[in-house]
Amino acid sequence: MYYIYLIRCQDNSIYTGITNNLERRLQEHLRKDEKCAKYTKSHPVLKLETAWQTENKQLAAKLEYAIKTLKKQQKEDLITGKIELKDVFNERLETDKYKKIK
Repeated sequence: MYYIYLIRCQDNSIYTGITNNLERRLQEHLRKDEKCAKYTKSHPVLKLETAWQTENKQLAAKLEYAIKTLKKQQKEDLITGKIELKDVFNERLETDKYKKIK
């Protein structure tokens, strides 16, 4: 399984990433260890906001890229549930291949 996640940083920015181990990756961001993303080293992480799981890395990478192209308000709307993946990406992605887990 692969996970696509959005985390909130202390400056209220939102970081988007993918991983095959969500708990480990979140801890790497929080601890700012050597495997931490460059962005989250300079933007301390507050919390995991939302995440989706999918069956393989290729699907995860497609969703990660698509989310990164969104405006901040659209990311906020995904987090709050105001919109769903299918509302934004139905024509670009097979949104039924992603399961929201948080």
